[in-house]
Amino acid sequence: MLNVGLTGGIACGKSKVAQMFVLLGAHLIDFDKLAHEVQETGRPAWKEIVRYFGKDILKQDETIDRNRLAQIVFADKKELKALNNIVHPLVFNLWQERLDKIKRKEEHAIVLSDVPLLFEGKTQNLFDLTILVLISPEEQICRLMARNNLSRDEAQIRLKSQMPIVDKIGLADIVIDNQGNVSQTKEKVAKIWRQLKKRGKNKNS
Repeated sequence: MLNVGLTGGIACGKSKVAQMFVLLGAHLIDFDKLAHEVQETGRPAWKEIVRYFGKDILKQDETIDRNRLAQIVFADKKELKALNNIVHPLVFNLWQERLDKIKRKEEHAIVLSDVPLLFEGKTQNLFDLTILVLISPEEQICRLMARNNLSRDEAQIRLKSQMPIVDKIGLADIVIDNQGNVSQTKEKVAKIWRQLKKRGKNKNS
């Protein structure tokens, strides 16, 4: 099995790139979905989040109001760290379970794990190699404003909560510039997929 970490700055189009790899045959584990799963109502992470942040972050149906929680944690690094300390260990436990399940079914699988804060969390050692999807910081702000209906100031606060994209370039094994059109990105992904398959074969031989 080839274990690949996929990351990128916020609003860089990382999820679309991940789906391109899936269409070529990759297995995908989405860390955002794992985080949502461990925070479902009544589960240990949910209980700890409510204990720490209070019941004001809950909707009427007792699910976590992610927008309200995001406003709190993106405005205060201490609160963001507290949330990560609650959620991340449980997410990584669930991730390992999913990896093991894929490996049992398909020994030579290429598994792509979509990890938003891969480098911030210093988790690159958990993967055989890492792929970084990037666009310019200005384009990130514009896409984030449009996608999440944020003001420019709100978008900049979220961007500043992550490691600068230029600092991530030197840490990644492969970089995908996603500034171009969809067909250009597809070409880049197809080329990288061929490299991954070759590397997977060499690892398994």
